[in-house]
Amino acid sequence: MICAIAEAQSVSQVLLIPREGESGNLDVMLKKEVGVMTDMLQKAGFKVVVANVSGQPIEGIIKRLKPDLKLSEVKVDDYAGFILPCMAVGQFPGPPVSPAAVSIIKQAVAKGKPVAAANGSVYILAEAGALKGKRYAFVDDPLHQPPPNTKDSRFEGAIYSGPRVVQDGNIITSGVCPVTEGWMGMPDCTPELTRAFIAKLGRRK
Repeated sequence: MICAIAEAQSVSQVLLIPREGESGNLDVMLKKEVGVMTDMLQKAGFKVVVANVSGQPIEGIIKRLKPDLKLSEVKVDDYAGFILPCMAVGQFPGPPVSPAAVSIIKQAVAKGKPVAAANGSVYILAEAGALKGKRYAFVDDPLHQPPPNTKDSRFEGAIYSGPRVVQDGNIITSGVCPVTEGWMGMPDCTPELTRAFIAKLGRRK
């Protein structure tokens, strides 16, 4: 019994931050992105903890995700790393980035913890200042948009490196999620992003 408790306490935790709110693609993201990330991390020996702003379940038509806690309850030191699916989006212009999510990512980066972000959630890294001087992936270059779109100044000082998975130190990003896969004509980066994140964390099994 003591050995079992000690083993359970030694399991590294990863925090997954999804977005809440309406989305026509919620079931797709819960299954093909959050589901894939969670499955791969668990198979690698990590415990996945889910946190969002309200702590309330995220429900699609078919899929449902129940968070373990609110973002305001997160203690950064409790986690080996942080992974943000595309559905953690904070678009520009569009839905605002959660201040709580930005605060968590700022702390994680300051403490040298690995952070992985898919497509829309790269906005959170930009707002947290985590991309300054870093190479990053995104669906397209937010600083060089064709008219009438406006460039996003949060990405000033960062180095756009295309839509595929890009790793620069402890920051791992990708620009193709399950929803953008179809219209970009490129394969979803979720498995590749998660594998790179696991490699950075260090496989537990």
